[in-house]
Amino acid sequence: MTEIQRPGALYQQVAAAIREAILSGEFAPESLLPSEAQLMARYQVSRPTVRNAIAALRAEGLIDVRHGKGSFVRADHGPATDISRYVGKTPAGHFTLYGVAAWQQTEEPTTYRTHATEATAHQLELKLEDALFGCDRLLADPATGARAMHRTLIPFIIANTVPALADAPDAEPATVYALLTKAGHELWWSETVRARMPLPDERTALRLPDATPVLHVSRVTCGNDSDALVLEELRIGADRAALGYRITAEEEPARPGKA
Repeated sequence: MTEIQRPGALYQQVAAAIREAILSGEFAPESLLPSEAQLMARYQVSRPTVRNAIAALRAEGLIDVRHGKGSFVRADHGPATDISRYVGKTPAGHFTLYGVAAWQQTEEPTTYRTHATEATAHQLELKLEDALFGCDRLLADPATGARAMHRTLIPFIIANTVPALADAPDAEPATVYALLTKAGHELWWSETVRARMPLPDERTALRLPDATPVLHVSRVTCGNDSDALVLEELRIGADRAALGYRITAEEEPARPGKA
């Protein structure tokens, strides 16, 4: 029996004791936790207290509950795959993408018409409700099984100046870059990454375990006069990927009012 003598709700005390047992290695990764009855006896608490403690540890991502089998200590396997975010260009002028761009599509892309939201309008320098072409892809890494959701958003105002984009809003990103370049744009990219908890459809599509955040990557393709042309969004489980970047030194932009 392990005596519980800590401040806080009783279930939190039990959760803390089980957490220590996990972190100390007493309960090894992938091992089956003791049954509810065994945990009740070990900590001298009621069944609801044990269940609340397990629920708290599940929310933390320390354990997985497998229906009909019990609660298992979750293993930390580290990143399943390194994803390069580098954009390359061949001597012939063709764009080369790495990372998820080389993954397999699990289904046909979905194309649609949509409107700019507060978030996408800010990134694309548009007004709310401005029209966009959208294309969604669900991708999978054949080597690791990791899955990613990729979205391309092309403003109508840009497609009007590059008719090939309006004709093929489901074009691969490298093709989109090529079409923009052919239209006279000198491209560069701005990318931001944030972590957040997944929406229900993201959790299902990405097959995420409990308490697993997603990495939400936003890449804006910019052209002449630093105009935002296209927005790409990549969502992937934070437990399945590490993003890699190539960073080069550039001249510092001139500050307003200075020569």
